[in-house]
Amino acid sequence: MIISKNKLLYFSLLLLIPGFIYSQEIKKGGTYYYARKIVDTMASESMHGRGYVNGGDSIAANYLQTEFKKFGLKTFGEDYYQRFSFAVNTFPGQVLLSINKEKLIPGKDFIVYSHSPSAKGKYSVVIADEELVLNKKHLKKFMRQDFDNKIVLINDTGKSTPELQGLLKNNFKARAVVTLKDKLTWEAGQTVSDFPLIEVLRKSVNQPKEMEYEIESSFLPNHPTQNVIGYIQGSEHPDSFIVYTAHYDHLGQMGKDVYFPGANDNASGCAMLLNLAKYYSMPEHRPKYSMAFMAFCGEEVGLLGSKYYTEHPLFPLQQIRFLLNMDIMGTGEDGITVVNGTIFNEEFDKLKQINSDNHFIKDVKIRGKAANSDHYFFSEKGVHACFIYSMGGIKAYHDIYDKAETLPLNEFQNLFLLITKFGDYLQN
Repeated sequence: MIISKNKLLYFSLLLLIPGFIYSQEIKKGGTYYYARKIVDTMASESMHGRGYVNGGDSIAANYLQTEFKKFGLKTFGEDYYQRFSFAVNTFPGQVLLSINKEKLIPGKDFIVYSHSPSAKGKYSVVIADEELVLNKKHLKKFMRQDFDNKIVLINDTGKSTPELQGLLKNNFKARAVVTLKDKLTWEAGQTVSDFPLIEVLRKSVNQPKEMEYEIESSFLPNHPTQNVIGYIQGSEHPDSFIVYTAHYDHLGQMGKDVYFPGANDNASGCAMLLNLAKYYSMPEHRPKYSMAFMAFCGEEVGLLGSKYYTEHPLFPLQQIRFLLNMDIMGTGEDGITVVNGTIFNEEFDKLKQINSDNHFIKDVKIRGKAANSDHYFFSEKGVHACFIYSMGGIKAYHDIYDKAETLPLNEFQNLFLLITKFGDYLQN
């Protein structure tokens, strides 16, 4: 299309008019744009995976409190931080693996199990598979050998058996245990084992004879961290709270060069939390009930931040009218699932009805009780609490592929509208 100079000048002048810019942003979704900025920032390399190497969790916490300040959220104490500490095993140094003298790529070809200690060496490989362990005679002979200078590779051919699972304990005292996986999924750990356990992508291994590894771990018995918490005082019921929560930590780094971005898990939940804080901080949206916004750390290590909060609440838990926890908010093609929906039927039914009336997302599915995110310890103490997560789309989870650039946020605007409509119901 060819545009004349006069038309080009006309369009340029339109872009200088604030109302024109505003209408264009709303048409595409102002909530989306802010969410995209948050996810891009929190999943960037500068935050080191928001874990416990290079201060990733503290960098992320500082970013959240800066946003809270922008919205004028109140604090329950001197600042937005609720400080606590926990034990965690980290990998700040070398994480290397070679098979048959060929170097594998950390994160892509292999991961080191989160409880692994520092260790290094080059050893021959012996293989245990389903055929071996189901033959008692062969297994007995296998177990009689000297494992002192060997690595045991467990090949479950995609379907694990109890016998193969038992070998993971390494009662035979091999130097290391390697297990083959069709997908690499990392986690955080709070203890250190006696031997390295390494997971290798099945397609990255071909007739392994010899392996060489180097792992540098650092166990932190009291890693200092913080929850980030602020609130908006209600205009009519200041002592009764609607609470929105999301965890901001992720898995951090595995070695010097590999970090886990955690875009969907859970930069997307933080994006929803901050969008809600921004929305309700506007005078025209000031809530009748007080609203607290809680960003927890330590979720990836065992829901530690939310557990600590329920044991050290900043206001009585009985004053929580309802709590909505948000984790994995980055897709939504297939709708959302509501954990604790079977327990809190009234709230679930209303959420489903709101969606049905407004056609925000494809489906609102129900699920029962599960200790899979930060709602859990609240509901265990009698708080009405549900956890929502989006479904469909990308499958990246706890791996290096959960990146901002591949997270669509395609239903984010509609999820935001559904949650704020539900918030209206909770206030009325």
